[in-house]
Amino acid sequence: MTTTFAGIIDPVIMTGDVNPMMMRAMPIPPFNIADPRFKADPYPTYTRLREEAPVHRTALGRRRGAWLLTRYDDVDALLRDPRFAKNPANARGEGGGGDAMWMPPFLRPLARNMLDLDAPDHTRLRGLVQKAFTSRMVEAQRPRIQALVDELLGRARRNGRIELVGEFALPIPLTIISELLGVPPADQQRFHRWTTRILSASGPADLLALLPSVWMLFRYLRRLFAARRAEPRDDLITALVQAEEEGDRLDEDELLGMVFLLLAAGHETTVNLIGSAALALLRHPDQAAALRADPSLIRTAVEELARFTSPVELATERYARDDLKLHGVRIRRGEMVLGVIGSANRDPAHFDHPDTLRLAREPNRHLAFGIGAHYCLGAPLARLETQLAIGALLECAPGLRLTVAAEALRWRRHAFLRGLRELPLAL
Repeated sequence: MTTTFAGIIDPVIMTGDVNPMMMRAMPIPPFNIADPRFKADPYPTYTRLREEAPVHRTALGRRRGAWLLTRYDDVDALLRDPRFAKNPANARGEGGGGDAMWMPPFLRPLARNMLDLDAPDHTRLRGLVQKAFTSRMVEAQRPRIQALVDELLGRARRNGRIELVGEFALPIPLTIISELLGVPPADQQRFHRWTTRILSASGPADLLALLPSVWMLFRYLRRLFAARRAEPRDDLITALVQAEEEGDRLDEDELLGMVFLLLAAGHETTVNLIGSAALALLRHPDQAAALRADPSLIRTAVEELARFTSPVELATERYARDDLKLHGVRIRRGEMVLGVIGSANRDPAHFDHPDTLRLAREPNRHLAFGIGAHYCLGAPLARLETQLAIGALLECAPGLRLTVAAEALRWRRHAFLRGLRELPLAL
């Protein structure tokens, strides 16, 4: 049964248990959700937001504002409810939907992917890509992922140390998704640089800086599409170029947007999950010891690590299709609403002792990979990569330890993702 805001949101009647006067009397101190210092430990702020201001107005960039939802039930409902659009054009009010970021024509293929569209466009695009991204394809990658993990850890053992993010967490998913797409190994690092720069944009002021990366990425991909049309291969780009659903095909902009999405989502989230999971296990040696003693825990362990670390901290944008009220707060048509997955996954209303890492936790209905129509298509691949990476890491390095003080660790600047820049370890 589909969960919506029915019973939580009413367009006329104020609902919820939060007193708006109390919220105004005890204001939440300002915070920047993209700031690396906030990323280091956002959970005390999320606790207070859930308790005092579960619908909270924040700034994204210099001109955009958004509502943050922090309770599990609200985030779960937001991700399922069709009254919130992914495409801001489907939720424009009289003011024209001013919360949406303006995008020049050159960049618009970035928005022509299923992540930023509603039905029927989303349904059509997801149907096309699902045919090329099956569970059989994911499971077929197990030997390749394992071989890559063993190769990287073998190199680390010889060195006696490893920078886990750049030398382990990144190469695994980047190599796998690039190989699936059909990108030659020599180009994979360039792809990472391009996508990292593009994904770092948080507002209109950043667009000028990322234009060269978008231009180079799109030029390369167009050449690759032409090559696969002329000479098909057994790779994902060929499958996307040839994909059909009831006589329909992806046009050039949709191909660009889809490949960018698969490339970015296919490695950025997993990089953050592997790096943050390793740090969490270092900070909870009892749980690391339990997993070493019983490797069969790896399935529930990865689910718990995904919940506990929430590598995607905010769900991507939704826009209210109509005026409504939630917990006494008015959200106007066209305004951006963001579900804080990192907070929902720590909500004590749904998780017993949510701030405690329990690798055997079951059930564990976390939202780390989203839910509903936009549930992460690459979740099975991310799970498999993380299971193999973390399992092998713990097995080969029982003396794993940080080589810097925990306070010296730096987090990436990003509104939607949460991940370490570096994690230097001794084996």
